[in-house]
Amino acid sequence: MLPAVKPKNARSKRALDKRSSKVIENPKNTIFIRGSQTSQVIQNVLKDLYSLKKPLALNFSKKNEIHPFDDETKLEFLCNKNDSSLFVVGSHSKKRPHNLIMGRMFDFKLFEMFEFEVSHYQSIQEIKGKTCASGIKPLLVFSGEPFNQDDTLMKLKNFFIDFFQSEKTDAICITGLEHVISITVDTADSLAPTGQPQPSKLFIRSYYVNLVKSGQKLPRVELSEMGPNIDLKTRRHISASDETWKMATRVPKELYVKKVKNITHDNLGNKLGRIHVGQQNIDKIQTRKVRALKKPKTEF
Repeated sequence: MLPAVKPKNARSKRALDKRSSKVIENPKNTIFIRGSQTSQVIQNVLKDLYSLKKPLALNFSKKNEIHPFDDETKLEFLCNKNDSSLFVVGSHSKKRPHNLIMGRMFDFKLFEMFEFEVSHYQSIQEIKGKTCASGIKPLLVFSGEPFNQDDTLMKLKNFFIDFFQSEKTDAICITGLEHVISITVDTADSLAPTGQPQPSKLFIRSYYVNLVKSGQKLPRVELSEMGPNIDLKTRRHISASDETWKMATRVPKELYVKKVKNITHDNLGNKLGRIHVGQQNIDKIQTRKVRALKKPKTEF
């Protein structure tokens, strides 16, 4: 961790306030780190993922002697220095070929980390077709029952949602939906013949959204392959403890919406209220003095 720095002027104070914790977080930055030994496949994977994450990304093109599973202090130092909560590290060795490590930080401490093997890869340049602009928020599609059953894959699903999420928006224009990322998990037998669990296989596919005229008010949606296409095999992973997970997912009190009694909102955003009126005595209501409403005189 970097030592605590006291601001010397107003400009440094604003920079520290920007990095401090907030009720509504800033969009998370991602750093892409190249290991001491990398293959051409890993370099292309890092390049394509960086292009999808721009402008909320920082690429380290030089080699770095870094091994996150053995020592995470250097990784925590780089994330803290560059104000990044997400990281991607690429490496290649005889023991672990085409190795890709992805993870995230909490309070600039290692939160969780996943290690993959890139078994198949097809870059954006190899696929001829339209490509979306940088900074476009993608639509994520998760296919496979293990995403809702296996604890590790459930956390991995949560990580991918956090990884591909960019700036939060209140409204979406239909013409801005240009990018779809499909993540499918292999639904083959989860146990090997020896009884040991097999590594999960993930198939990441990227598509461009084409809006074609349909003769109606809404256009017809067609998907064309855009890339990159990546096949991953899960290796090691480090998960956060239950206490750390609870702290990281805690919702601040300022974001809780107090429920107002007898007040509701419809789908259009209109505010609706319900008023409870006590029982009224109709006999004492003042009415117009006409003969028809006069009470008849009682005879004795």
